[in-house]
Amino acid sequence: MSLTKEAVQLITDTALQAAGKQLATKTPTVVLPDGCQVVTLEKWQAGRSRFRGIYSTHSLADFSAYVAGRAIPTAKGFIDQDEMTCTLLFNLGDDVSPGHADDRAVLKLKASAGYKAAQAIGGRAMSQKDLSDWIEDWHQYLNATDDAGNTMTIAKAIAAVRTITIKAASESDHTVSETSASRSTLDQIEARSKETLPTALLFNVIPFEGLTEQQINLRVSVITSGAQPVLKLRWVGEEVQREDIAQEFKTVLQDKIGSNAALSLGAFDPK
Repeated sequence: MSLTKEAVQLITDTALQAAGKQLATKTPTVVLPDGCQVVTLEKWQAGRSRFRGIYSTHSLADFSAYVAGRAIPTAKGFIDQDEMTCTLLFNLGDDVSPGHADDRAVLKLKASAGYKAAQAIGGRAMSQKDLSDWIEDWHQYLNATDDAGNTMTIAKAIAAVRTITIKAASESDHTVSETSASRSTLDQIEARSKETLPTALLFNVIPFEGLTEQQINLRVSVITSGAQPVLKLRWVGEEVQREDIAQEFKTVLQDKIGSNAALSLGAFDPK
């Protein structure tokens, strides 16, 4: 005698009910008759079977305080210097006793407004008004220098940028002989200002909360190929300075966390 699908399901459900269908897991679970589903009963307990969760913050100080408050010596942290983040796993475990890696703290440093402005302005083509307005907006963090490296006032730097004029000169040479003739033309275009143009703008800014102040050297250049002058600021030694900031991030974080967690450079995917 063959059994129908419904009859087989009924026999299975009856057997599970007769066996009590409770599983020997750390978190209380049961097997439901409907398709043998495994369901956790944790939410019906007075508390969780284990602590887990994700704490996220932009504050280096609050992140360090949270890690110190947990004080789990086996915690491991992974620092991504490109993204200026740190992911700390409290229950990663090891090869002998692996953990679930779902109890963690995540720090993602938030760039300051000044540091964002320095990154956005680098290499951008600007009109005289755009640059003078930018200098005016950030004047309290800026120092200007001339060709000789002497400091000039920000007011003079703004005035110099606003009064740039383009001067063009053309010179022709003609050479004639019995059998040939030659001609050469030299065009010279020069940008001048009634005031001394700044050679560099030194931007003093704290890039991220918890790190030290940095001085970003923004070199001023004037492009004279068009009818109107175009100005650009070049961040001198940008890559090296970014690496220094990232290294300081690791050093400061390790000092604040101390022995509460082991930190490594890189990323870890617990899958």
